[in-house]
Amino acid sequence: MWELVTATATAFGVVFVAELGDKTQLLALGFGARYGLRTVAFGLVLGYAAAGALASVVGGLLGAALPERPIGLAAGALFLMFAALTLRDDDDDDDDDDDDDVADRHRIGARHVAASIALTIAIAELGDKTQLATLALAARANPVATWVGATAGEVTAGMLGAVAGQRIGRRLDPDRLRWASAAMFAVFGVVLLVTSW
Repeated sequence: MWELVTATATAFGVVFVAELGDKTQLLALGFGARYGLRTVAFGLVLGYAAAGALASVVGGLLGAALPERPIGLAAGALFLMFAALTLRDDDDDDDDDDDDDVADRHRIGARHVAASIALTIAIAELGDKTQLATLALAARANPVATWVGATAGEVTAGMLGAVAGQRIGRRLDPDRLRWASAAMFAVFGVVLLVTSW
């Protein structure tokens, strides 16, 4: 039992510190500035859990990393796609919709946003230092305990970014915020493509 607690605490500490200032924490900041914290939190948990599970399984079973170049190229291309999608104006609502249709569309929209956040975070984490740290820890300790600790560390750091983003987002014009988010996605996409090539 003590080994599980130690593995969980170690993974939490290592990954939390490694995630501070990382690109996914900055992405969480951008998401927090644009969307509700509940939606962002759900997306972060799903994305970090998926990336951490992959690292824990690979680390636990194989003890080897995934090939960095194809992952980096695919992630870069997806980030550029997310930049373009961020710029797309989704404010084409009809004024004569009844309240039930608006509420249904809002729920679907929140699910779509959370899924997009989860996918973005999971892709951004592939081959990242925190995923590699999780992989290395899982190769030496209990993979499930490592996954739980690493996911908790990443979500905690990501939520710090999202809360900061929400506070910033309240003071910014929505159009400027949309352009800033798109620029952030584009920069990360270009950096991933260049460094992976």
